[in-house]
Amino acid sequence: QVQLVESGGGLVQPGGSLRLSCKASGSIFSIDMMGWYRQAPGKQRELVAAISGGGFANYGDSVKGRFTISIDNAKNTVYLQMNSLKPEDTGVYLCNAEIRTIYGVPATGYWGQGTQVTVSS
Repeated sequence: QVQLVESGGGLVQPGGSLRLSCKASGSIFSIDMMGWYRQAPGKQRELVAAISGGGFANYGDSVKGRFTISIDNAKNTVYLQMNSLKPEDTGVYLCNAEIRTIYGVPATGYWGQGTQVTVSS
């Protein structure tokens, strides 16, 4: 089994910064991708950013230029540095990962419990 544990959420003023972390643990052979989605009240879940195990990253249009995703393969951990935060960035941020637990077996998707980010003055 694989577990994803997020940390780093909280309350921040507009224009501020937060850094989220998500650590994968358990039976991990390799990580194909790790990323972040957010869920705001009354809105569909949307991709914030994702990064492959090789370091290729892509971002949602609303966060380009403000957020940076990175991965530490040795620690099985993905980070999301969020700068210039806006009230519309408020939501539950969920970690997602595509992980192979055995060599030669396709990756399986996993989700964390989520961490709340609130941007408000």
